Amino acid sequence: MAKSYRKERLNESMKELLGELILNRVKDPRVGLVTITAVEVAPDMATAKVYFSVLGDEEVRAESKKGLISAKNFLRTTVSRELKMRNTPDLRFIYDDTLDRSEKIESALRKIHGDEPDTPVDGDDDGSHDE
Repeated sequence: MAKSYRKERLNESMKELLGELILNRVKDPRVGLVTITAVEVAPDMATAKVYFSVLGDEEVRAESKKGLISAKNFLRTTVSRELKMRNTPDLRFIYDDTLDRSEKIESALRKIHGDEPDTPVDGDDDGSHDE
């Protein structure tokens, strides 16, 4: 259980540090408003999946991912130095589509809600308040 806690701390530390580095130190114009949503370090510490989200369409996402991949060595070196890691995992950037999926669900719910009548359905009103 201690290893699990340690791994979770490492995931969270890397998430915070990568978010800060991308916001303040990565100068690539392709990296727009990128948010790091999660980091999952593999059990063997060889790789880390870095989940990110970005505002914009598919083209903006692709360009942001290219910019992140371009900055990967800088990010990896800085993470190693800041977190005092002997072996730093290889960073794999993965677009997190959670926001897109939640937006689609929300849109569907709004559509369903908008299609519902505002008046009571026949049979729901017994007419007792008309007296």
